[in-house]
Amino acid sequence: MVKFLILRFSSIGDIVLTTPIIRGLKHQVEGAEVHFLTKPQFAGIIEENPHVDKLLLLKDELKDTLEEIYAEDYDYIIDLHHNIRTSLIKRRAGVVAFSFDKLNFKKWLLVNLKIDRMPDVHIVDRYRDTVKVFDVNDDGKGLDYFIPEKDEIVPEEMHSAFKGQYMVVVIGANHFTKQIPVEKVIYIANQTGMPVCLLGGKDVEKQASHIEKALKIPFLNTVGKINLNQSASLIKHCHVVLTPDTGMMHIASAFKKNIISFWGNTVPELGMYAYRSGEKSKIFEVKNLRCRPCSKIGFEKCPKAHFKCMNEINNAEVVSYIQGLI
Repeated sequence: MVKFLILRFSSIGDIVLTTPIIRGLKHQVEGAEVHFLTKPQFAGIIEENPHVDKLLLLKDELKDTLEEIYAEDYDYIIDLHHNIRTSLIKRRAGVVAFSFDKLNFKKWLLVNLKIDRMPDVHIVDRYRDTVKVFDVNDDGKGLDYFIPEKDEIVPEEMHSAFKGQYMVVVIGANHFTKQIPVEKVIYIANQTGMPVCLLGGKDVEKQASHIEKALKIPFLNTVGKINLNQSASLIKHCHVVLTPDTGMMHIASAFKKNIISFWGNTVPELGMYAYRSGEKSKIFEVKNLRCRPCSKIGFEKCPKAHFKCMNEINNAEVVSYIQGLI
């Protein structure tokens, strides 16, 4: 038996993007036992994954986490997070470790000097490079997301209009400069004419309420009302997903959905675009904007105060493309 511990503490999208590596180690390394360490708030993303033999949750005190690691007697640590805390774990665990190259300097060049030295390689394939010594190859299956039975939702039971095709619109993102502007969502949803399901957390309830009042089509506003796995279930049954660069985009990729992704302050060149999603997925972004990308993560407001990266995405082009999918 070969015992692996994978480290990835956050966040939703980053953890979903590790799933091909989990699956690869489990099924391509003879006798592999795969454990996964993450933060407690992200346990739901991994706990139903059949390729994970044991889920470990990060403790408040690092020494408590280390005691659990010592007790497991791992052969290898696969660090797909690579920060200060994972470095401490690797050093103190005394286990052979392989670490993901985050390419921080190349990201800095792109964000700060607009010099693109990033490889034309998706982050999933860079994750896979971390375990290439174990001959883990691309199995072509893409991302995984497993929903517990208790969180499965039947959309038409929530609204009769959702028995057929409907569109999921992701309202939230961790930072404002990643979010699709409210007025843009309203216009696109109404012009498309398809029933719409709004997804997001409690932090964007105000935006969702504003959108809800302006919609002229059948809708479900689930923002702040359901958990992550229930949101994933609604994505699983939908026809198309309209989303910014956020974790829900990667969940949609796991279900091979056609994804209409809006890119504001971040850019696909950072390597985290939708991975093997539906074949009619499409990226919308404002090319050749001198201030873009302004961050690899995001801001609470546009540093230039114009938010052109989102506002100048052509609404009519988006509507036309979505209508072509119906």
